[in-house]
Amino acid sequence: MPDLGAYAVEVISAYAVSLALLAALVIFSVWRGKRVKRALEDAEARLRNG
Repeated sequence: MPDLGAYAVEVISAYAVSLALLAALVIFSVWRGKRVKRALEDAEARLRNG
């Protein structure tokens, strides 16, 4: 790991926050995708059943 000097805490914190936000976006996207897929399947089932 390179020597970050006086800004090591700030740089590592920025990386940690960025990774946490990316992880949150991925989790939210997967969760939302499952909800939308379930809603679409329900709507299609209603159309098939009349």
